[in-house]
Amino acid sequence: MIVQAALAVPVLAAAVLAAGGRWAPRPVVDALAALAVAATAVLLGWTLAEARHGTVVEWLGGWRPRGGVSNGIPLVADPFGTGLALLVAVLALAALVFSWRYFTEVHAAFHALILLFVAGMCGFALTGDLFDQFVFFELMSVIAYVLTGYLPEEPKTVHGALGFGVVNSLGAYLTLTGIAILYSQTGELGLAAIGGGLDGAPGAVRLAGFVLVVTGFLVKAAAVPFHFWLADAHAVAPTPVCVLFSGVMVELGVYAVARLYWATFAGADAAPGTSRSLAVLGVATALLGAVLCVAQRHVKRLLAYSTISHVGLLLVGVALLDGESLGGAAFFLLGHAGVKAALFLGAGALLNHFQSVDEDELHGRGGTLRVTTWTFLAGGLVLSGLPPSGLWAGKSAMETAAGHQGWWWVMPLGLVTSALTGGAVLRVWLHVFRGAGRPARHAHAKEGKETSVTLSAIPWTMVSPGMLLTAAALALGAVPGLGRALASGAAAFTDGSGYAAAVLHGVRTDVPAAEGPHLLEVKHLAVGGLTVAAAFAVAAVGVWGHLLPRPLHRVQGWTRTALAPVRAAHSGHLGDYVAWLVAGVALLAAFQLPWK
Repeated sequence: MIVQAALAVPVLAAAVLAAGGRWAPRPVVDALAALAVAATAVLLGWTLAEARHGTVVEWLGGWRPRGGVSNGIPLVADPFGTGLALLVAVLALAALVFSWRYFTEVHAAFHALILLFVAGMCGFALTGDLFDQFVFFELMSVIAYVLTGYLPEEPKTVHGALGFGVVNSLGAYLTLTGIAILYSQTGELGLAAIGGGLDGAPGAVRLAGFVLVVTGFLVKAAAVPFHFWLADAHAVAPTPVCVLFSGVMVELGVYAVARLYWATFAGADAAPGTSRSLAVLGVATALLGAVLCVAQRHVKRLLAYSTISHVGLLLVGVALLDGESLGGAAFFLLGHAGVKAALFLGAGALLNHFQSVDEDELHGRGGTLRVTTWTFLAGGLVLSGLPPSGLWAGKSAMETAAGHQGWWWVMPLGLVTSALTGGAVLRVWLHVFRGAGRPARHAHAKEGKETSVTLSAIPWTMVSPGMLLTAAALALGAVPGLGRALASGAAAFTDGSGYAAAVLHGVRTDVPAAEGPHLLEVKHLAVGGLTVAAAFAVAAVGVWGHLLPRPLHRVQGWTRTALAPVRAAHSGHLGDYVAWLVAGVALLAAFQLPWK
């Protein structure tokens, strides 16, 4: 009952706040929401401790399977799923604490929405039923649309929320269609049960079901070419909401792809082109996100594009279809969640203090925010892969696994993307907080206010969450035993037969012991140092590029010319984004086909 309680607590607290929050004092509303999320985190931590000794399965309503045939809805708490749900709760708690002083006139409806958002994401990570996963997908999506447009005074806010809603809803409809196809062939909706019934299904049907279901998850993950909605939504969503969007919601899409493959399709070998299709999309996503990140001057958009780039690396890690690489991807995800949440909280401090997150507008003005200054410096270093950060550890593990399979290009891909995304944040640090480079030559429009009061000093409730998250992201690679724990969790996650045995037959086996990645090798440390140096070079060119010799200015001009079609593709028109969605489905299906 612990897993069910972890999902019920935020829902019940949201109902209480929705019903009576308007009459309660603001401190009571804040405290109740934070306590509910903290209680959820405690329950999930307890569940994670249990899951280390074997997958915990709870059947809603007691409808357990008989003879391997399932009619009920299982909640499946393995180490990875439970750990991801716990990450949701931790980031939500950080966002709520930040909101105590950030929002001065927020209503209890905001807290209720956050709690329902937490419940939806946790349920999505923990359910073992594909249709139930779709239900949680829709719950968290609808709440996300509302939270994106929570401050609808500005037309661009409505536009960002509308684009988010339309593109993700179309992705959800495709997922539902894929679920219907799989159900028509197997008569099952459980992830494990569907996998057992796919052997006799026609190849075209299995391909269509997999592609359609995965498309919705890739839309949520903002993988290229399904990514267009993400930067628009992050630019207008309230800053505490961006912590959850970028820190964990987007990554849930990658998790869902991995879960679907290993729990359902891997055993039946029903998706033979998965490695190729995910690798192609991952490379395109990583490179495009990194290039657009370094080209941005709007800090929230810059951070959003860095998230897209990181999603690409995560997809490459999953594409290896290897437990060693998947453990590295989990390491990478943890580091990404901590540093990206901290950087968005830092962007919120800038927005509250200066009503702007435009890098040029803020030139030299951020030096008074000392803690935020160090958050951006440390964040840039973590994004660039400074040892022993979680991003460095995750990249090193994925590169090692890729080397074992002959994917030599994964290391340079990680180096380039980390240098660009980390360099972009370090450029913001130099430009905004250190006053380096030239000031802006033209004025920029102010951002719409997220809060009606500008604080003269940033309170501890707004700086301490970011400090703690940054410190955690920076130290993850040095945490004793974490690498082994993630490797063991990955081994359990990729064991499709063990997952089916636990869900359908109640056979609970210990999580297999696995050797963690060997991170303290010279090559990993050298690559980390090289990437940090490259990131500082990218930042320096961004700040002092006008001092470069004249011939090099032509290179900058060529770069802007090359980027023009990419910028034009990000038109903001919904029709264009829908067309890219359709093209993406066709591309995914083409790469999924068996090639000779």
